[in-house]
This record gives sequence, structure tokens and C-alpha cells, in this order.
Amino acid sequence: MGLDVYVGSLARYYGGDWESSVDRAARERAASPRRAPRKGKDSTGSERLHHAVLAWRANLHASLGANAPGPLEWDESPDAPYFTGHPGWDGLGALVLWAAYVEHPVLRAPAVLPERWDSDPALVRCNAEGFRSRYSHLVRNVELWLPASFAFTFEGEDVDRHRIVVGSSATLVRQLAELNAATWKVEDREAAAWGRRRPDDKAPLELQARHAFAAMADLARKAVEHRLPMKLDF
Repeated sequence: MGLDVYVGSLARYYGGDWESSVDRAARERAASPRRAPRKGKDSTGSERLHHAVLAWRANLHASLGANAPGPLEWDESPDAPYFTGHPGWDGLGALVLWAAYVEHPVLRAPAVLPERWDSDPALVRCNAEGFRSRYSHLVRNVELWLPASFAFTFEGEDVDRHRIVVGSSATLVRQLAELNAATWKVEDREAAAWGRRRPDDKAPLELQARHAFAAMADLARKAVEHRLPMKLDF
């Protein structure tokens, strides 16, 4: 199962009115997309979905109470832009483990991404109760990042009533920058070049992590710049 990252309005996302980077590349090559094209809703369905997203956002804000980071507002209009990237599960997993081992340097990082990377010892330590990870919005299984600034992550329901972990795109931008400063220390132009060529499946962990870092950092910056949600799609 592939992994895309979407930045844009949630009404557009849940309405299916968007195209992944993989599908777009396939279309531009006049090849068959890897999955069936998404079908948009009619105007009545789109309006209903728009109101459902606004109601969900209001309920989410109310549920946070005193922890709410100010008003939760972003562009949910039909004209709001959207952006996508394709770090893939292997790329995201490698990036998550890279951050986990930076936090736990006494542990030896694997040479390549383990098959069951989600139970890796360093990652388990990052998610242990009471541990305050420097990269919490990356290693805490976040699925949705909101365009607001807050330090914590929390579990809640998405628009489809699925349980997810929610974080902040502003905090993700900062934590990714801190990860880069602690390890690679590269400028944006060099980091962007990492995203242009996907490593082989058995590439070293660091190469996989670099590729995903390029995608995630770029999309997180776009989410902050355009004040739009950022969501994993799988």
C-alpha cells in the first residue's frame, strides 16, 4: 500500500477532487494510473461535505477547550490550492527512524529499514509514556497536521470518524529543521535535490530518510505558507 501526503482543504480531500503526484506523473506520461481516478461529488454533495468539514472543525476546536491554539481556521473554499508528494511508507519509516536514533544515539541504527520498523526499539523509546521527544510531530504516528502552532499532539476523530493522531504543521516545520541542523546541516536547495530521485527499496536507511525529508519538509512549508491542513493518504 502506497503513501501520499496531501496539503489542501479537507473538503477537497474527502470529496476526491484531487490527484496524487504518482497519478499526475502517470497521466502526464499517458500511462495508466496506479489506482482508479478519484470521482468528485456533485454540487449538492460538495456543499454538504463543505458544511460537514466546518462542523467537524468547530467541534474539534471546542473539544480542545483551554488547550486550543486560538481559532482553528483555514481555507475550505473550492478554489483553495492543493499540493501532494509521495514519500512512500519506506521513506517515511526511514525518516521516522532517523529522527528516533538521533534522539537515542546510544542505540545503533539499522543499516536499512527493518520490515517492522514501527516496533523499532528507538521508536518505542520515543513514544514511551513521559518521554518528551524533540521530534514528536514526526515520530508520534501523526496522520493529520493542522495549520496552527501548538507543541502537543493529540488523538481525535477525523471527518470520517476514524481515530487519528493530530499535530501541528508549524511545529513539524520547526522539528524537521532541527533534525536537519542536528544531522545533515544542508540548505534547502540541496535538500530539495534529495527528493528528485527515489532510492532503491534496499537503499541505506539514511538515503531513504533524505528522500522523505525532502518531500515532508517541502509540503509542511507549503501547509504553513498557505494555511492548509496536511494529511497522510494511504
